[in-house]
Amino acid sequence: MIRFIRIILTAFVALTLCCGLSFAASPYETSGNSTLAAIAKRGTLVVGMELKFWPFEYVSEKGDPVGFDVDVAGLIAKELGVKLEIKDMEWTGLIPALQAGKIDLIISGITGTLERAKSITFTRPYFTTGLCALISTKKAPGITSVAALDDPSRIIAVKTGTTADLTATKRFPKAKINRYKEETACVQEVANGRADAFFYDQISIAKHHKQNPETTTALLTPFTYEPFCIALQKGDFDLWQWLDMFLETVKSNGSLDELRRKHFGDLLR
Repeated sequence: MIRFIRIILTAFVALTLCCGLSFAASPYETSGNSTLAAIAKRGTLVVGMELKFWPFEYVSEKGDPVGFDVDVAGLIAKELGVKLEIKDMEWTGLIPALQAGKIDLIISGITGTLERAKSITFTRPYFTTGLCALISTKKAPGITSVAALDDPSRIIAVKTGTTADLTATKRFPKAKINRYKEETACVQEVANGRADAFFYDQISIAKHHKQNPETTTALLTPFTYEPFCIALQKGDFDLWQWLDMFLETVKSNGSLDELRRKHFGDLLR
């Protein structure tokens, strides 16, 4: 009986080789609606960013997109064997553009949240940070804790549509929340003494304080958890799985740490 089974298995393998059958998946053997397949066919990865978020994504003096997120997107395109196209757009337009299929991914310091995950899909985090506070030395000289900002006399500046906007509304209901389209406008409100504080990620707050050392102080202990993730269209399993494996690979081989050193250096020291 055992000999008979061996003969059958040998014949099956021989038939498979003769017929050219293979059970190895091709690099882009995906479902028909997968964005991964579309990217491969197109030969271009289209990534949406708002190029105003130094050092994650911004424009160089030569007019080229540069930054940590730009380099992450470049690594993804390289691994896929395609070209990278970056579409610069306003922050509030990124998720609608993704949902409409105008871009393949958002890699723009976007925080993965449970609310956003209802309408788009997130990978695991590739960078973690938290909200910190830039404090006005003129308007709020005695503030040493963000808890003290939850007061009717306090004004908090936030960028519209960010997690800082949502957090300020929920956790600081007594304070007045002023919303601005641009990050720089929020900083100027604090530096000029028109707002008590500006909430943003740790790296940005450290940078703004170093640029305005006389008019601001920085509370650099995060009071929230902000996981920056790659965003893709809802339910695209093939692309999500590939991206998650990509992130695991670049974390384990040191590529991601190398990019962190390149772009952040000793900014928080």
